[in-house]
Amino acid sequence: MWIPIAVAGGTALLLGALGGLMTPIGPWYRDLRKPRLQPPNWLFGPAWTVILALAAWSAVLAWGAAPDDAAHTRVIILFAVNAVCHALWSPLFFRARRPDWALVEVVFLWASLVALVVGLWPISPTASLLILPYLLWVSFAAWLNSAIVRLNRPFA
Repeated sequence: MWIPIAVAGGTALLLGALGGLMTPIGPWYRDLRKPRLQPPNWLFGPAWTVILALAAWSAVLAWGAAPDDAAHTRVIILFAVNAVCHALWSPLFFRARRPDWALVEVVFLWASLVALVVGLWPISPTASLLILPYLLWVSFAAWLNSAIVRLNRPFA
């Protein structure tokens, strides 16, 4: 059981570190017009830490509850697709400075989370429920992303 814990924990740490490195809070970001419900910048790091820890816990629970190789494969595919979608958003928004492209990408991230919730439920309802805070946060982040695009377009 140590291998799934190490893989899930390592992936969560990698995604958290990558997200932090790809999220420079510089003049470009500070100068964007943001909606009133924009959380303070300091909140994003702790929020993502909790969310990614819950996702890692979910992965470990789902792996342990998977009854056969097909279910193990499903768990790996669901989390791998989510990891790719997760890793793409910050570079698009912050590095490419394209909130409009990030808004398109966040649809795929959100869909990967819905797929996790639905796909994990038959394997482990608890693992599925642990993804809900991530889904809620990304839903809110998608709204923020949409508001930033609306308030600041066009992007070039």
